Amino acid sequence: MSENGATTAAARTARMERTTSESSVIVEINLDGTGVSDISTSVPFYDHMLTALCKHSLIDMTVKATGDTHIDAHHTVEDVAITFGEVLRTALGNKAGIRRFGEATVPLDEALAHAVVDVSGRPYLVHGGEPAGQEYHLIGGHFTGSLTRHVFEAITLHAGICLHMNVLAGRDPHHIVEAQFKAFARALRAAVESDPRVEDIPSTKGAL
Repeated sequence: MSENGATTAAARTARMERTTSESSVIVEINLDGTGVSDISTSVPFYDHMLTALCKHSLIDMTVKATGDTHIDAHHTVEDVAITFGEVLRTALGNKAGIRRFGEATVPLDEALAHAVVDVSGRPYLVHGGEPAGQEYHLIGGHFTGSLTRHVFEAITLHAGICLHMNVLAGRDPHHIVEAQFKAFARALRAAVESDPRVEDIPSTKGAL
């Protein structure tokens, strides 16, 4: 496996390539963007979710990924999430001046998801509320419902953030997943944006 990353101080941007025997991934982001996306993971439903993540977080993102999807979508989906988490952590830099916390409750028809983000430097995921059997649904022919939690696990671990995600309602498997991605996007947007009243790192410890 080979990985390389780069960031710039003025604009909160980062780019990383991750290559394994199972996938090849490039992710590039701009935290201060307008939600522009160029997503191609070879897993169409995942493309749809990542596009929604960009649109509602206002993070500009390019993702180019290929992998052994003839075996399963799992490897490619996971490796994209790992790389996104690493790039997010890199782009945040020392986290000075950010709001740090973000919260959002987002509906999608009958589905409703609530997300709370803390850019804490400590990875932690609490994920619950999905209806029984959600993890077994195959959505869009490639994306299994169980991958939703797995994506958030990979992001939180590699970005060093805390995420509480709770599905409050839902029946359609597509809606249940999409509401979660949109709620995460809105909470993340609030957490990483600049707070004009804060210049230093928003922690009594002086580090995040």
